[in-house]
Amino acid sequence: MKLSKTAAYKTFTEPLVSANPISVAVLGICSALAVTTQVLPSIVMMLAMTFVLASSNVVISLLRNYIPKNIRIIVELVIIASLVILADQLLKAFLYDVSKQLSVFVSLIVTNCIIMGRAEAFALGNGPWLSFWDGLGNGLGYGYILVVVSAFRELLGAGSLLGIQIVPDAAYAAGYVDMGLMVLAPGVFITIGLLVWLQNKWTGR
Repeated sequence: MKLSKTAAYKTFTEPLVSANPISVAVLGICSALAVTTQVLPSIVMMLAMTFVLASSNVVISLLRNYIPKNIRIIVELVIIASLVILADQLLKAFLYDVSKQLSVFVSLIVTNCIIMGRAEAFALGNGPWLSFWDGLGNGLGYGYILVVVSAFRELLGAGSLLGIQIVPDAAYAAGYVDMGLMVLAPGVFITIGLLVWLQNKWTGR
């Protein structure tokens, strides 16, 4: 049991920093470009991605001994697509406005290389317990980068956080101007680049 807890802890924590899917593996950049102009859609995207990633890892791990190798990619895609549809319908039912903001990007989770990569690299070779923690760690590792990037972009690009105005009107009256660059694609790459640099300085990579 002690070994299992240690393995679960390592499996969960590695994707948060040392093996982060965005800042280390540079995966999932398309969604980082698309949904990080505001914090709230980024949080919802993180939750949806984490749900799909952790759930698909567990289901694929449970079925790994029964999936024929020659059709495993098709089976994995069916499982992932089913979970993505479920997540999309839940968002439309309970967070319709945010779902509209995210548009097709929730549906495109099915094409996210992080999910298929973890299914192939981890879930097919490990039990459901470790696979769950791997999915949870990778989902949160992916998601918190999105939230940090969106916080910088929304604050510097619109002067707000979660739709709440942070920069006072007096600052605008005194001549403060929002950084329009942060709401454009280059703002994402600059912010992620700075995060990668800070992480590498911290970890000594």
